[in-house]
Amino acid sequence: MRFLRRSLTGLFLLATTLALFGVAGTMVYDAIQAKMSQEPRTRPQQERVLSVNAIKIEPTAITPELTVYGEVQAAKTLDLRPSTNGRIIEVSTRFQDGGIVREGEVLVRIDPTDAQSAYDRIQANLQDTEAELRDAHRALILAQDESAAASEQARIRKAALTRQQDLQKRGFGTASAVEIAELAASAADQAVLSRRQSVAQAQARIDQATTQKFRAEIDLSEAQRALDDTTIVAGFDGSLADVAAVVGGRVTANQLIATLIDTSQLEVAFRVSTAQYTRLLDADGNLINADASVRLDVLGVDLVSTATLSRESASVAEGQTGRLIFATMAEPRGFRPGDFVTLSITEPPLDRVVLLPATAVAADNTVLVIGEDDRLSVADVEVLRRQGDDVIIRARGLNGADVVAERSPILGAGIKVNPIRRSVDGEVVAAEPETVVLTPEQQAKLLSFIEGNTRMPQEAKARIVTQIQAGEISAETLARLESRMGG
Repeated sequence: MRFLRRSLTGLFLLATTLALFGVAGTMVYDAIQAKMSQEPRTRPQQERVLSVNAIKIEPTAITPELTVYGEVQAAKTLDLRPSTNGRIIEVSTRFQDGGIVREGEVLVRIDPTDAQSAYDRIQANLQDTEAELRDAHRALILAQDESAAASEQARIRKAALTRQQDLQKRGFGTASAVEIAELAASAADQAVLSRRQSVAQAQARIDQATTQKFRAEIDLSEAQRALDDTTIVAGFDGSLADVAAVVGGRVTANQLIATLIDTSQLEVAFRVSTAQYTRLLDADGNLINADASVRLDVLGVDLVSTATLSRESASVAEGQTGRLIFATMAEPRGFRPGDFVTLSITEPPLDRVVLLPATAVAADNTVLVIGEDDRLSVADVEVLRRQGDDVIIRARGLNGADVVAERSPILGAGIKVNPIRRSVDGEVVAAEPETVVLTPEQQAKLLSFIEGNTRMPQEAKARIVTQIQAGEISAETLARLESRMGG
């Protein structure tokens, strides 16, 4: 009995186990069939929308600025070089590098002993020539008196000859007497010629003495100039540089001892390309008197001066390109020759142009235009100027359109964007959110989803429930909820 009872119990347990396996298999089969018979749940594909900074195209008149670099130069520079050799005996206290001197101020004196001696000798020679000239004048007066006396004697001799000839005709005179009278008259004429020659020689002596005096005066003037050259004075107000002279030192003729620079008259020399040069010409091809700003950055403190374009180089140096232009500085205070400065030149204004960031224009001179439905399209523009981080363009047919301010490789034609527009002062202009009116079915569905969402914060849940119950919700919020609901 015990064996039978245990056998029946084991058989019962086996049958129960098999029944449970059958039930479990049926449940698994039914679950698989139910799962396979259901329609697959798919999440709707959302288009990616990128946020971009937008700028409105509003043509206006813009005055471009050309930025170039140049070097400050002195418009008036004088090399101080002595004209004579000698030893320096006196130097001004301001004769040093950076010394400020005034026009006519004595800077250096060279020993004038040799020049003074030469001047005195030539002055003595001049006195000798003046004495010779006076003596020649006195000799001329005497020669003229002798010539007059000889002429009077010749007149008397001729009168005596005439008288002897009359006596001979009347029979009272002899031929020998007439001959003697003729010889005497001829001798008198010879004496007149001799005296006239003496007068001519006296006049030639005066001319020669006059020439000698003139030459002596020239020599004296040169000696005076050489004496004056022993004193070197400032030709104009300015500052000294490259000073190389001390008391007791010797200098030679034409030796550079200093350079005088007029720091009140400075100009900037700068080079521009040929294309930039053409923008600085008027209708006649002449350089315009454009205004410019000269800036020098000195340890964070800018020295600024206004300037005006004054002239251009007459030729292009070998190995150079473009044009060399000079601008006269109006306020050179603080600037010095040799400073490397930055110039901002005001060009003629341009009408109906637009100023955009350089990042808005591609290398092929195109921009991305935000069109309908906030989708991008490509448009061609004409780049007129590039200045700093901006460009000046002419955008025909884009008046009032919005363009992307900063392009990136992921942006292109056809892409939908969320434009962020800014006001004139740079503040972001918030767009009015788009709202959607909900139907009763949508309200019930959304309320059911929100009530069953345990991960949503209570404040956000209350705010959204209030909007749903009001029957109107923003399109962005609706799209976010539907994406989480799976459609």
